[in-house]
Amino acid sequence: MAAGGSAIRGSRVGAGPMGEQDHGYHAERVAVSYWDALGNQTVRYFAANLPDEEIPETIDSPASGLPAGRDKENPPELAKLEPYKTHLAYVKERRTEEEAAGLLEDALQQLRERRGTATAKK
Repeated sequence: MAAGGSAIRGSRVGAGPMGEQDHGYHAERVAVSYWDALGNQTVRYFAANLPDEEIPETIDSPASGLPAGRDKENPPELAKLEPYKTHLAYVKERRTEEEAAGLLEDALQQLRERRGTATAKK
């Protein structure tokens, strides 16, 4: 049999008699509805004494992950995503052979200059 500690079995240590009033559930709240571009409605609750300027105009909709606004008729538009770029698309964006040769020559020249200053210090 273990001895020590005064906690009643099954209770949380440090927990007192807590009811709803201790958690803040008794505070007056106001419901604010948000709609996303797909028509999903999300309701968020804010304290009734909170100024209207502090209630956000847009949130991220948990149903779709899209931005949601307070205006049901004009919700935020869907984000325009660029299509996935394939490796071939990146290859097409590469520089011409002349530009690549010029860049390589510049890089080699800078290395030669650094190597020259490093050997001169010895």
